[in-house]
Amino acid sequence: MWEVLQVNLASPLALAFVLGIVSRLLKSELSLPRELYSSLSIYLLLALGLKGGVELSHTPLNTLLWPAVVTVGLGLITPVTAYLILRRLGHFPIADAAGIAAHYGSVSAVTFIAAQQFVQTMKHPAEGFMPTLLTLLEIPGIQAALGIGAVQMARERAARNAATPSTATPRPLSEVLHEVLTSRSMILMVGGLFVGCVMGERGYEPVKPFFEGMFKGALTLFLLEMGLAAGARLGDLKSVGLFLLAFGMIVPVLHGGLGVCLGHWSGLSIGGAAVLGTMAASASYIAAPPAVRMTLPEANPTFYLTSALAITFPFNIVVGIPLYYRMATLLATH
Repeated sequence: MWEVLQVNLASPLALAFVLGIVSRLLKSELSLPRELYSSLSIYLLLALGLKGGVELSHTPLNTLLWPAVVTVGLGLITPVTAYLILRRLGHFPIADAAGIAAHYGSVSAVTFIAAQQFVQTMKHPAEGFMPTLLTLLEIPGIQAALGIGAVQMARERAARNAATPSTATPRPLSEVLHEVLTSRSMILMVGGLFVGCVMGERGYEPVKPFFEGMFKGALTLFLLEMGLAAGARLGDLKSVGLFLLAFGMIVPVLHGGLGVCLGHWSGLSIGGAAVLGTMAASASYIAAPPAVRMTLPEANPTFYLTSALAITFPFNIVVGIPLYYRMATLLATH
C-alpha cells in the first residue's frame, strides 16, 4: 500500500494539485484564466467521452450489462447512506443532509479521470466503457438525494402546518432534471460517447493524437486549478465542524469499498473495479451544486461545497485512489 501511495504522490497530477493548495496558502497571485479553465474542462470531458464511445462501439452487450446494473445500484445506494448518516449521526437539517448527499451520490469527473490515469500507471488499465458507467451513475445519484429531501421537507411542512410559501420556492423536478441532463458536463460526456460510438476506431484515428497525446498535460493544468480552488476553501473547514471533516473522509472509503466489491463481482478488471470504487467514493462539485440550489435553496452551500471540494476531493486524489486500487488488487488475488 505504501509503494502504491508513493507512486501516486510522485505523479504530476497529485503534485500539481498540491502546488495549487500551497500557492493559495502562501497567498500567491497565481491563478488560471477563466477561459483556460473552461477550455480545459471542455477538452477533458469531450476527450473522455470520445474515447469511451470508441471503446463502446466494439464492446459486447453481455460484457457491459452487469457493470451497468451495479453502477445504477450504486447511484441509488450512495446518496441514501450519505443522507442517513448525516441525519441520524450528524443531526443535520433535512435540506443540508439531502444537499450534501446529492454531491456524494454524484460523481467527480476529475477524480474519475485521475483514477483512470493512475490505474494505467500501475499497468492495470480500466475497461474502455468506464465513461458509460460514469454517465449511468451521475443522474440517479443526484436525483435520489433531491427526491428524498423534497419529500421529507414536504412531510415536515405538513406536520407543522406551514402553509406560508417561501420566497425561495423550489422549481419543479422536471426543470431540475432538464438542467442536469443538459448541463455542460452531461452534454459533453453523453455527446462524446455517442459521437465516438458512431465514428468507431477508424474515424477516431485522425484526431487521436490531439485527444490522447495532450490529455495528461491538460489534466495536470486542470488539477493545478483544482488545487487553487480547494486551497481557497480550506478556511471554511473551521465552520463545517469535525463531524463533516470525518464524514468527508470516512464515507468515501465506505462507498469506495462497496464500489470495488460490486465492480469485482460484476466482472470488471482490477483497474475497472478500482475506478468504479473511485466513482462511488467521489463527490461532485460541478453538476450537483446547481441542482441543489434549484431544488433545495435552504441547503447551506458552505457545507456541501466545502465537504466535496476541500475535504473529499483532496482525500481521494492523494490517498483514496491508491486505497481503492489496493482493495481491488486484494479482491482479485484472493
